Amino acid sequence: MENLILSAEVIAPLCILMSLGYFVKMKKMIGEQTVDQLNNLVFRIFLPTMLFYNIYQTHLSGMVRPRLLIYGFIAMMCMYFLSILIVLLTLKDNRQRGAVAQASFRSNFVIFGLPVTASLFGPEKAGITALLISLIVPMYNFLSVIVLEVFRGQKIRIGSIAKKVVTNPLIIGAVLGLLCLFFGIRLPNVAEKIVGDIAGSATPLALIGLGASFSFADTRAYRKPLAIGVFNKLILAPLLFLSAAVALGFRNEELAALTGMLGAPAAVSSYTMAQQMGSDGKLASQLVVYTSICSIFTMFLLIFGLKQIGVM
Repeated sequence: MENLILSAEVIAPLCILMSLGYFVKMKKMIGEQTVDQLNNLVFRIFLPTMLFYNIYQTHLSGMVRPRLLIYGFIAMMCMYFLSILIVLLTLKDNRQRGAVAQASFRSNFVIFGLPVTASLFGPEKAGITALLISLIVPMYNFLSVIVLEVFRGQKIRIGSIAKKVVTNPLIIGAVLGLLCLFFGIRLPNVAEKIVGDIAGSATPLALIGLGASFSFADTRAYRKPLAIGVFNKLILAPLLFLSAAVALGFRNEELAALTGMLGAPAAVSSYTMAQQMGSDGKLASQLVVYTSICSIFTMFLLIFGLKQIGVM
């Protein structure tokens, strides 16, 4: 019963904040333009600041886990190639293939991973998740550009991909945090408090913005690719790679970080990237919506199950 309550306490805030976002949009308290502006602000200012602050606040001793970083990287790469194989076997439209493949391996790791780890093990342990994010998020961007280019039949331009990765605000926030961490750079007290306040606002704003972005207009036209994408992202990836992680001996905050990476819904930015790169933008949007909604239940079950078997 204790594990059931704890799992609910971790997931409930995520669910409530997304529901609030959807509610305020349905009541026309905010319009589509405001939602887009909010999501842009969150992506460019609040989330990078949160990522920076979580790494900055980390105590270096014991927080750098090479084994976790290596496993996270391998799991992501395996899911990337598995996603491509699945869409090749199940879908015929290349634009849909690109959108589903991207959503299958690219998760909303920052928005979901950090709050889950902090809720389960305290803010002081969230630095482990932030360090994993600093490795995985650049790879998400790099691999997403490749898969979307491949499925629209374009030549891969390494320079263009590298530029997108280097200028990503999340990458910049993570790199600045790592520099401060490794070189012992400390901000003045006033600046540190301001950064902390901004970082503390990131998760609520991101989840409200995510909920306000929900639209169900095109669901019926995309039933098959939606089912494939939701299954890949929320069932197949956690089932395969969290099971392997448990078998390899990952526990507690390390397992929480991997749960955030593997069990989180498709990244909101996957919709924007799909739209800009000639993929099926409407399908990508629906994949974000349905993986986000379904992840409330699957993340709850993952946390509860891992707690019940005593590994988290």
